[in-house]
Amino acid sequence: MIYDLLIVGGGINGCAIARDAAGRGLAVRLVEQGDLAQGTSSASTKLIHGGLRYLELYEFRLVHEALAERELLLAAAPHIIWPLKFVLPYEKGLRPVWLLRLGLFIYDHLARRKQLEASHMVRLSQDALGAPLRDAYRVGFTYADCWVDDSRLVVLNARDAAERGATISVGARLVHAERSSDRWRATLADGETIEARALVNAAGPWVSQVIEDALRIPSRKHVRLVKGSHLVVRKLFEGPQAYILQNPDGRIVFAIPYERDFTLVGTTDVSYDGAPGGVAISDAETDYLLNSLNHFLRVPATRDDIASSYAGLRPLYDDGALKASVVTRDYAFDLDASEDSAPSLSVFGGKITTARRLAEHALSELSRFLPAHGEAWTANAIFPGGDMPEGFDRFLDDLKRDKPFLGDALALRLARAYGTRVFQILKDARALRDLGRDFGGGLTEAEIAYLREEEWARTADDILWRRSKLGLHMSDAQQRALREFIGA
Repeated sequence: MIYDLLIVGGGINGCAIARDAAGRGLAVRLVEQGDLAQGTSSASTKLIHGGLRYLELYEFRLVHEALAERELLLAAAPHIIWPLKFVLPYEKGLRPVWLLRLGLFIYDHLARRKQLEASHMVRLSQDALGAPLRDAYRVGFTYADCWVDDSRLVVLNARDAAERGATISVGARLVHAERSSDRWRATLADGETIEARALVNAAGPWVSQVIEDALRIPSRKHVRLVKGSHLVVRKLFEGPQAYILQNPDGRIVFAIPYERDFTLVGTTDVSYDGAPGGVAISDAETDYLLNSLNHFLRVPATRDDIASSYAGLRPLYDDGALKASVVTRDYAFDLDASEDSAPSLSVFGGKITTARRLAEHALSELSRFLPAHGEAWTANAIFPGGDMPEGFDRFLDDLKRDKPFLGDALALRLARAYGTRVFQILKDARALRDLGRDFGGGLTEAEIAYLREEEWARTADDILWRRSKLGLHMSDAQQRALREFIGA
């Protein structure tokens, strides 16, 4: 068969484009060399946000678009996205109070806000929100953004795309592609060939490598890789709020409640000149994040408090900025489409928050090269599992009533991960034993089967760190048993 669109890359951008295109009636094939969200898209700070700091860089269009998307995504995936209150302590000698107040006012009003509360000034010395902070921090501000399970958002885009007709292939690496006047002929590492009328290069950190090595076409744009690292430490404070901490270098660090028992701390911005691939946090980045935390916290954190860490490469569009922290977070396209050859569209940059809008924009750029197809449709579309007309809390209450054997903790984890799709796992189970062997953390054979059959999971790591974060909660012995069971 000849596909209308071949998409290279199974991160948030590639999967969002696949979803949008399939929903318009186009024949779509997506190929990913590893696992869905295996690279940058599972190494984020897990936020759906406008990017308060980007206002300082005069990225008003980007912030406006991201804030508008924040509202749409919150309504579309209430199981994996939810509101999160941020506390911003005032740091004397850095941004003055009037500037913080002005920035938050703009943030509140730059796009329509339906579900999230407005910013407020708070007396930290008189409020429980100030309890984790040193006595020096007496005044601050609060504002709202959203939390997201980033890798699950990628998978839900892919799941929706597949249910609308797209073919999603993981472990499928593109090695070469040639084009003629009307189509691309692509070759995968296993020897399979794919023909498509247009090609989208959404390979993230590998975008330039795909252009140069596989497509062999000239490009006017270049990717700039920036490493961002995070620490997962023991729970540092009580309450559902997060903290946004200002640093003397102008950057900010987030401290966010994570997986019940932990705090997520990040991120760094370090220029990276190596080849794209797996990266890890450095000792210098670890020290930077701990020092940032301990400048503000009443009870300091140490290396002994670190439970885990992760790092990823942000494939930013190279706009010529000298410092990694001020490189634009906006996206850019490079459309290669002469009159006598099939088109390719390479994607540079982007954010999880704006991936849906990026996909619309990409389909608009390619529309004249593709067969007749439907209009944009994703703005009001619900993600798989997100059909909860009475809200998440009501859905969770109903789940606990219908399946009381789950208990509160497991019911919450499953409802958050799968939403209404949880019943495809639970089916007619009346007791935990009906779900098969429990490998730890409530991960049962029934859930594993669902992840392998419906969500492209192939290895234990796919399940432990991307389809879930159970790797933080399971012992080494439990993880070994899971690897033996799966065989990978």
